Amino acid sequence: MDLSTPTIRSVWPAELLLGEGPLWHAASERFFFVDIHGKALHAWTPASDARQSWPMPERICWLVPRADGDGFMAGMQSGFVRLWLEPALRIEAIGSPHADEPLVRLNDAKADCHGRIWAGSMHNDDASQQRGRLTRLSPEGTMQVVESGIYIANGPAIAHDGSWMLHTDSFLETVYRYDLSPQGELSGKTVWNTFGGEQGSPDGMTLDRDGNVWVAFWGGACIRQFTPAGTLLRTIALPAPQITSMVFGGPNLDQLLVTSARVGLDDATLERYPLAGSIFVLEPGVQGVLPCTFG
Repeated sequence: MDLSTPTIRSVWPAELLLGEGPLWHAASERFFFVDIHGKALHAWTPASDARQSWPMPERICWLVPRADGDGFMAGMQSGFVRLWLEPALRIEAIGSPHADEPLVRLNDAKADCHGRIWAGSMHNDDASQQRGRLTRLSPEGTMQVVESGIYIANGPAIAHDGSWMLHTDSFLETVYRYDLSPQGELSGKTVWNTFGGEQGSPDGMTLDRDGNVWVAFWGGACIRQFTPAGTLLRTIALPAPQITSMVFGGPNLDQLLVTSARVGLDDATLERYPLAGSIFVLEPGVQGVLPCTFG
């Protein structure tokens, strides 16, 4: 592992209110990411620096590729949808775990190696309300809420073999670990790590090929790498205070694309961090794996 400080490049201008949901899509050789509050989906092609954007009719929070390669699954303000971008934008509603609560939205999600999506949610306007849930969406389209009473559900990170999962409540600045059965049942919930203060609050997560855990820190201006057991390996500072998530991608899966946000920052902070709301790319000296697909 190369522990030298990597070069950090800004590859997308500082315009994202709440950059989130990064995804490497190997079939099209593009990184996708969203601007939740900007109600837009974006794509960046590292080989050519080509950029694409799709305005959305409502907040969009994440993308998950489909196993059949026919479009994506996505999390929207209104719930789970099937999404096609080309040749034209098309959205097909699937359902919502909180259809009777219009102010609660999906926030972050990942698929596991069995083709299920694990998606967390939160109150859109008031993070101090415990309205968030963790929902499992099966390949057959069945939704099941597996945990309630969450403030800000964030950053699922699921073991490559599907045997455990990390999930965050950012409001509590705590990451929890669960055992995960092949049938999709969670058990043995424990505290994996707690943070706070100058460390920032844990947000999105991803795993590298070795199974180490990378965590983005909102308010911490950094990403950190941990062992699966939660021991800190290194911290990489970034030129934006609100780091939201990251994903490995590129032809060799050795590029780390990191998202950030500028929402809520005052003029003094934006003057200090003019790149807040940008997308960054770095090569941390390790590789990731391809994302799991739905279905």
